[in-house]
Amino acid sequence: MKQAMTLNEKQLKILLAYTATRRHAARDRAIVMVSYLAGLRAKEIAALTIDNVRDETGIIREEFVLMPEQTKGRKSRRVFLSTRLRKELDAYIKGTKLHSRNLSLFQSQKGGSFSGNTMCQLFLDIYAACGLDGASSHSGRRTLLTALAAKGVGVRVLQEIAGHSSIAITQRYLDVNDAQIRYAIEQF
Repeated sequence: MKQAMTLNEKQLKILLAYTATRRHAARDRAIVMVSYLAGLRAKEIAALTIDNVRDETGIIREEFVLMPEQTKGRKSRRVFLSTRLRKELDAYIKGTKLHSRNLSLFQSQKGGSFSGNTMCQLFLDIYAACGLDGASSHSGRRTLLTALAAKGVGVRVLQEIAGHSSIAITQRYLDVNDAQIRYAIEQF
């Protein structure tokens, strides 16, 4: 199976500009940002609740736990939210009428929860509209992990971020490009 493409900053800007034109612009932007800034799978994004990301006082959490039923491998794991992602989620939630803590964070067009499959389809529709052939719901995960690896983050840390059971799986997510090779060789 072909791997999802990783995106560069220019492509991500195109993607975000396009989401701003959509009927559910705020929701779609937040979904894309969760994918790119937390590296969650489509199934995990679909399963998120307001309670996952916001505490009882309404503050966006710095970290939360995905429960086994929310993950691919049915193993709970911690998810850390960057300052940038916390700001994105705070703006999104404040702009919605979502108040019930156990309510799905991202509501479908019909007002219910997304399934993993419908979340994957949402990503495919957005990428296709942007002309990003080869991009899929995993593009955010691969882009995040590749970017962090390029900044020197160790593969063991990347494994934890991705929630992979082995480093070998994590390594398959990482792209290497000429700029990284040039940088590495200049370190000697």
